[in-house]
Amino acid sequence: MSETALVLVAHGTRSPRGVEMIATLADAVAEQVGPTRVSFVDVLGPSPSEVLRDIAGPAVVVPAFLASGYHVHTDVPREVADSGHPSVAVTRALGPDPVLAEVLLRRLVDAGWQPGDAIVLAAAGSSDPRALRDVRRAAAMLAELAATRVRIGFVATADPRVPAVVASLRAQGEERVFIASYLLAHGLFHARLGDAGADGVAEPLGVDPTVVGLVAERYRSGIPAALRALSFQR
Repeated sequence: MSETALVLVAHGTRSPRGVEMIATLADAVAEQVGPTRVSFVDVLGPSPSEVLRDIAGPAVVVPAFLASGYHVHTDVPREVADSGHPSVAVTRALGPDPVLAEVLLRRLVDAGWQPGDAIVLAAAGSSDPRALRDVRRAAAMLAELAATRVRIGFVATADPRVPAVVASLRAQGEERVFIASYLLAHGLFHARLGDAGADGVAEPLGVDPTVVGLVAERYRSGIPAALRALSFQR
């Protein structure tokens, strides 16, 4: 699409399935916009700074996060600065976004959810209030689409935890409870959801055409800023 490189930044996971999913997502995005590089801010490499050092021309960094917490606000900017790359634009994170709510609902339906069933949006969790606010926005978007209230549970870091939310809904008389996995890929966090006591757990967002299109959209939105930064260096 252009000579501006796309660097997809993910969290990182020890799950081979999760790593493979991120690679597959990058390949699908590359079919739409051109060469796409993958980097990680935790667990494994390469880091964003390492990838950026290998790129000669302008670059757009797309944080593949569903909420903007520490990694988005601190890790990514630090990595860009450490790279020394002169012409980089960083887009906003993937989520929350209305199109992700559409994918969440499709995943729930595939897992057996039906209107009238309770929904728990399961997010990774964060100590950053900005990230928690983003999760609440994501839950509101899903609630609007599903036409029902969506409770929020966290896998780690924040409260309430997913099993506690599921148990609370059971105590309130909900017969069927389903978990919407607000995670991008398989890994330890998603695996924990299977033990939360729900009637069904939706798959992570994964390599859905809608997610691929959202990454491509974020990339395109960052190209002008990357090119402006390049022109300032000349």
